[in-house]
Amino acid sequence: MLYATIMAGGAGTRFWPASRKSNPKQLLRLAGDRSMLQSTVDRLDGLCDTNQIMIVTNQALVDPIAIQLPNIPRHCIIGEPAKRDTAPCIGLAASLIAARDPDATMIVMPADHVIAPVDIFQRAIQNAVELVDRDNQRIVTFGIQPTYPAEVFGYIERDAESIGDTEFPTYPVSRFREKPDSLTAKKFLEAGTFFWNSGIFVWKAKTILEAIKRFEPAIAERIEKIGDHIGAEDFDDVLRTEFTAIEGKSIDFAVMERFENVLVVQAPFEWDDLGNWSAVPRLRGCDENGNTLSGNSLTIETRNSIIHGDESDANHLVVTVGMEDCIVVHTPDATLVANRRDEAAIKQVVQSLEQRQWDQYL
Repeated sequence: MLYATIMAGGAGTRFWPASRKSNPKQLLRLAGDRSMLQSTVDRLDGLCDTNQIMIVTNQALVDPIAIQLPNIPRHCIIGEPAKRDTAPCIGLAASLIAARDPDATMIVMPADHVIAPVDIFQRAIQNAVELVDRDNQRIVTFGIQPTYPAEVFGYIERDAESIGDTEFPTYPVSRFREKPDSLTAKKFLEAGTFFWNSGIFVWKAKTILEAIKRFEPAIAERIEKIGDHIGAEDFDDVLRTEFTAIEGKSIDFAVMERFENVLVVQAPFEWDDLGNWSAVPRLRGCDENGNTLSGNSLTIETRNSIIHGDESDANHLVVTVGMEDCIVVHTPDATLVANRRDEAAIKQVVQSLEQRQWDQYL
């Protein structure tokens, strides 16, 4: 049976001040009328029943997510007791799913990607499931055809020849590559054999658990102890103790870069990793002056700017005059005004707030 795991524990600090610890990026409506997490769940409609969708997040977000996703059973929203990166997150989810269905196939995906159209996405997932069914020791991932030499994405280097007999172009993976510098990114783009790493995977639950045990036995040991207490009264206590004791590691470092039997499907769908405010115009579009507006706003002699008002407060008006290439984000307790060229510094703002212990703004 097919299960989905959605990783929804990110902080989204590049979207401060809209994104906060209690209401991070994946819970915001940045790309439409639904939050990014809601849209991710919507995308699975018809692939998985709601009781076969597992949301893994941090404990502080369990209640807000339950409110946003009333159709997802509460026991399918898992709160991690500590942030430990994607390998422990995936291992925990795989253990819980395998306890329900030892032969389960898993889709794993982040909560904060924008993907369209849904029908093509679902066909691509079904294609990947078929590939795993043919060889249950296989891992399938999705690669995004690069359109520019991005330095913010990891890359997948593929073999030159596709495997054939698949609906979408599919290749053996040669190796995974970390986020490159600008010169290396240009070389990747020119080579034509590199994809952006989408972070979307399809595999058997037992296969990924075996892989974690093989490559990261210390992580596997803790996950197995948690798995031994599934359904027991002390499960929450064991989860807190054992999961917190894990040394965090990404699934790419832990497994993907070391696993021999990986295929990459050239994603046939449109994909966007909404990484910062400057990505929003690609999705929401711009007016005749190149501005992307949300909330209650008035712009005069303003060009190529992103104005994000508080959509929940229709009485507050954001007015910009004579501005160009700026980001303005208004929330009830904090307002950001930044040059788009300096957007990378927004993460530094969050770090400064942490250093000053201004937790009310985080």
